[in-house]
Amino acid sequence: FLGTPYDFKCVGDGPYALYETYPLVNFQKTNCMAYCEHVLALSISDSWDNFFNNLQKIRYQKGLIGMRTRNHYTVADWLPENNWLLYDATEDVGGEHVREMTRTISHRRFFQKKGIKDLRYVKPDRRITIKYIPSEVIRKVRDGFQNGDILALLFAEKEDIFSAHMLMVFKEKGAMVIRESSNSRMTTFETNFEDWVAKIEKNKRYAG
Repeated sequence: FLGTPYDFKCVGDGPYALYETYPLVNFQKTNCMAYCEHVLALSISDSWDNFFNNLQKIRYQKGLIGMRTRNHYTVADWLPENNWLLYDATEDVGGEHVREMTRTISHRRFFQKKGIKDLRYVKPDRRITIKYIPSEVIRKVRDGFQNGDILALLFAEKEDIFSAHMLMVFKEKGAMVIRESSNSRMTTFETNFEDWVAKIEKNKRYAG
């Protein structure tokens, strides 16, 4: 996926959806979440059918395709709905450095902003507390990261959302790199881990 152009609207709920009719699979364009989802689905699949179905299971609650069942919020939806595949290693990696963050997640407000009036089956508002690793200690705990780990950058000051961006960690030939699809370069690229950490430490937009 390195070099694949970034497009926020690269994937949606398919051509017959009521709202976002972007494709369910896209290898020509990607964004930060779609990149992680496609890589994960490919890594656990041995055929096209398995890949397609695994991708939908990762992206949607119980694999049911639709706007209201999509895992929109990385920390509040995407991670817990994928506990069949993923494990939250924050405390294992961060140890004594881990802190807590609390936010209120409202699917109702999220969908209303999109002009969606049918709010049946929408999750209720939730007050959620999570553990996270502060930006200033990421360098100290780098040895805890494993090949293929997914990281989620967290907003420092927003009250209605946790995650700002998703990335993946890879280790190649003794070096650790971060791979991501970002609108900062409008492409999918990799950065040396130390260079990436230095950038994050200076960016007050993120808490960790």
